[in-house]
Amino acid sequence: MPDFAIYPSLKGKTVFITGGASGIGSEMVRAFAAQGARTGFVDFDREAGEKLAAETDGEVLFDFCDLREIEQLKASFARLADKLGAATVLVNNAARDDRHTWQDVTPEYWDERMATNIRHQFFAIQAVAPGMIEAGGGSIINMGSNSWWEAGGGMPAYTTAKSAVHGLTRTMARDLGEHNIRVNAIVPGWIMTERQKELWVTAEAIDKHRQRQCLPDLIEPVYLARMALFLASDDSAMCTASNYMVEAGSI
Repeated sequence: MPDFAIYPSLKGKTVFITGGASGIGSEMVRAFAAQGARTGFVDFDREAGEKLAAETDGEVLFDFCDLREIEQLKASFARLADKLGAATVLVNNAARDDRHTWQDVTPEYWDERMATNIRHQFFAIQAVAPGMIEAGGGSIINMGSNSWWEAGGGMPAYTTAKSAVHGLTRTMARDLGEHNIRVNAIVPGWIMTERQKELWVTAEAIDKHRQRQCLPDLIEPVYLARMALFLASDDSAMCTASNYMVEAGSI
């Protein structure tokens, strides 16, 4: 196991994480809690969210929320803020990379994919930014994707939404920078979450992907969490409007 860093600046900070009940998100929840951050997360998987919160002995707060419903998002963040204080770190992690062919996409499916993968990121920023401004600064971390960088196919609505994350990141970094709020994007490669293993990992796919990566090892969710910790901490105080790749050199 790597000997990971401790970030003293994260202790006592309030952190909100979207999509925190499983996969990459749950690793982020655990990582921030281990740093002593006041950590709250939202997810629409109530069972998994409650289970994760219970594992932390009350150190982490969970609030049920379907992020496709913006009023639910705002209400969840308000409840978390009442208990934890206003967030000075936001991790826009929630997304869903369901595969689909371009021939089968309907206008309704397209709109639902945008709501699932990009729209809530903006409105989460809108919800927490006033508190960050009042606090004198903050860090916003948006989760991008290697899929469109690699010109990946088989999920055009997803890759379109994920490419928009980077435009959102850079423009909000400009708009919020005067308030000492930093906005960055993490670009994950193919991360070996349980969902990926259950749905898409095959020996053939793994072999092909290893050939694309520069590094031989597959990427575990913990490495995304470690990048999020760095970008949330004071160690990255002069980092904003940028993409931080955690993809083992596949792009």
